[in-house]
Amino acid sequence: MAEAGAGFSNRYPSFYGPEGRLILVDSALEAVNRGSTTIGIKTASFALLASHIKPARPLMEPTEKVFPVDGHVGATGSGYIGDILQLIDELRLEAQKHRLSFESPIDIGSLTKHLGGYLHNYTIYAVRPQAASVIIAGVDQTGVHMYQVDPSGTYFRGAGFAIGQSADSALDAIQRDYSADMTVEQAVQLANKAIEKALGERSIVEIGLATAKEGKFKKLQ
Repeated sequence: MAEAGAGFSNRYPSFYGPEGRLILVDSALEAVNRGSTTIGIKTASFALLASHIKPARPLMEPTEKVFPVDGHVGATGSGYIGDILQLIDELRLEAQKHRLSFESPIDIGSLTKHLGGYLHNYTIYAVRPQAASVIIAGVDQTGVHMYQVDPSGTYFRGAGFAIGQSADSALDAIQRDYSADMTVEQAVQLANKAIEKALGERSIVEIGLATAKEGKFKKLQ
């Protein structure tokens, strides 16, 4: 029995740190913190996603950062772009499965819960967690919703999120100027301001929007 216990310990040497934290998840969060500064702002009328597009090398096109998932929902993320793209594909697949099964668009909460479970599975087996955090925004029969999902599978619902490089500074800017009755134009200005504050310079930003009036998600720029 002692040898079996030793083998188990050697196979899973780094799940938990001394404070009970998941070491691999913490490492994934560090990768997220080095990614593009990414913002989510929500009111009762709309949810806006904005992400900094890092300068590309000469002759290379910049990487897309805001993604339609289904007609009524979109997402963006920060971290390793390969992991972000895989999570976007998982969201799209789940949304399409729901449409085929129920002939209706999936509600935003159920879509988020699915992604949380998908990410959580990476924390209970000896595999690398996805180094990406995702913000989901959309409209369903109950209104406008926005969630953030981190690499552990934990998800949060709210009106303002910031992930990626200097996220704390960006979130501080959002909290200071956020208003529940702000217009889309004001939210776009706030998102650009928050990203500019985080990075210390004017930046190229990609933006997506879901509105209660139209019931759709679309990219603005």
